[in-house]
Amino acid sequence: MKVVRSPTELEPAERAVAIGTFDGVHLGHRAALGRLGETGLRSTVITFDPHPRIVLGYEIQLISSLARRLELLEEAGVEETLVTEFTVEVARLEPEEFVEQILRPLGARAVVAAESFRFGRRRRGDVHLLRELGLEVLDVPVVEDVSSSRIRDLLGAGDVVAAAELLGRPAEVEGTVVAGDQRGGTLGFPTANLAVDPALFVPAYGIYAGFALDTRAAISIGVNPHYGGRDRRIEAFLLDFEGDLYGDEVRVELWERLRDERAFGSEQELVAQIARDVEETRRSSPPGS
Repeated sequence: MKVVRSPTELEPAERAVAIGTFDGVHLGHRAALGRLGETGLRSTVITFDPHPRIVLGYEIQLISSLARRLELLEEAGVEETLVTEFTVEVARLEPEEFVEQILRPLGARAVVAAESFRFGRRRRGDVHLLRELGLEVLDVPVVEDVSSSRIRDLLGAGDVVAAAELLGRPAEVEGTVVAGDQRGGTLGFPTANLAVDPALFVPAYGIYAGFALDTRAAISIGVNPHYGGRDRRIEAFLLDFEGDLYGDEVRVELWERLRDERAFGSEQELVAQIARDVEETRRSSPPGS
């Protein structure tokens, strides 16, 4: 997939375009992207970075980073993606200006959009305006109860199985491996400690079974209450893995929430519980399998 920052970076062609942030690239997004491939035109996505809500002063945490979003768009069969820097100036574009400054230079002939689609200043643009301006509008198949906000709600409750049903794949946490307090190694379960971008959504505290780097992983998200911790930590014990991951970017799939995090009466009890968590992780399977 070709990724560009300006329409001028793309060769002239007639294109079918889908517009949106595509946070998580969930099943609803994939239904829309599937329509692109039905047209015979060059399939092109326009996505925004940063997220428009951030620029407009609202708080939001994203399901996936831009880099991961682009990977998922490519997996969905998109040929080209225009990453548009979302600024206050872009937010102020009238719908007609958006069409003339962004869609026309792309060679857009058709736009994939639901009836609820809105764009441009004060969200005045809609599918009727697109048609008036000479663009074909391809309707989007309705995928009930699937949205990025719904997925965030499920992840916030720790329901990674239900979230996976809407995503069409396991929920993920991605971050850079950083040095921790080395306590896991002294307990016999060395962990990779992930530093996660503050802009990314992290699921509910708890212990999870999952997968990373071609092996199962037991994952702890929380404050490590047994040792009186206060700061959030994301630690993954990769089963049957040896190697130095410091500085690496690691993506962890969350397959199942095993239990709440808690303090124990002794370190022996803690080690015994971690061993049980590891055994449960060995028996775990991806959601939907």
